[in-house]
Amino acid sequence: MSEFEGKVAVVTGGGSGIGESVAKELAAAGASVVVTDIKLDAAERVASEITAAGGTASAFEANSAVAADNERMVRFAVDTYGALHLAVNNAGIGAAPQPIGEYDVAAWDRVRAVDLDGVFYGLRYEIPAILAAGGGAIVNMSSVLGSVGIANNAAYVAAKHALVGLTKVAALEYTAQGVRTNAVGPGFIDTPLVRASLSADELAGLEAQHAAGRLGTDAEVAALVLFLLGDRASFISGSYHLVDGGYSAH
Repeated sequence: MSEFEGKVAVVTGGGSGIGESVAKELAAAGASVVVTDIKLDAAERVASEITAAGGTASAFEANSAVAADNERMVRFAVDTYGALHLAVNNAGIGAAPQPIGEYDVAAWDRVRAVDLDGVFYGLRYEIPAILAAGGGAIVNMSSVLGSVGIANNAAYVAAKHALVGLTKVAALEYTAQGVRTNAVGPGFIDTPLVRASLSADELAGLEAQHAAGRLGTDAEVAALVLFLLGDRASFISGSYHLVDGGYSAH
């Protein structure tokens, strides 16, 4: 039997990047996956690729920053597959670099609304459903910038730090009831967007800041997420796990 056979999972921000990799790996391991994204076409592409590969998945359009969308997402998962056991609160955004003294207030509000409020909204509706299903596990996607700072990114850094604290509170409140909650902190991940935004020298400089001498991959993050969701991590809750190639070791 596959590790997640009979389990139902939701993955927010599942239409690309880390979320896409997590959704596909969960489905390959037997889970029925609700792929949510603010871009429905992106979620539908991932869900269709999962089903084409023999897995079970559905797409759902949701804006993580809207509480009602999170409630609808959870209801959709339960109505479609009968329960909810696993959740990966992965949706997140950044903002244009700016020093705090010049920071655009609207940008601060947007980043906080998705990267922090959106995870709280997810937990608010996921936890009761997972309890009703008899227990399960949740992973919140923080960042290496949930443990260290970087100039000109106040909103993202603050939200990702706060997300670690939120994860700890959820674990304290619900682990004994059968719902484990952990946070994952990816380092800088090798994506087309990252490569397109950096010159060759800038990319080399960023790679050099990682002890591994390179950027990470979506698959490397997904591997850690799946471990934390699975039974092998049964005594891990309230923890923050870096997958950063040694970036934070400096």
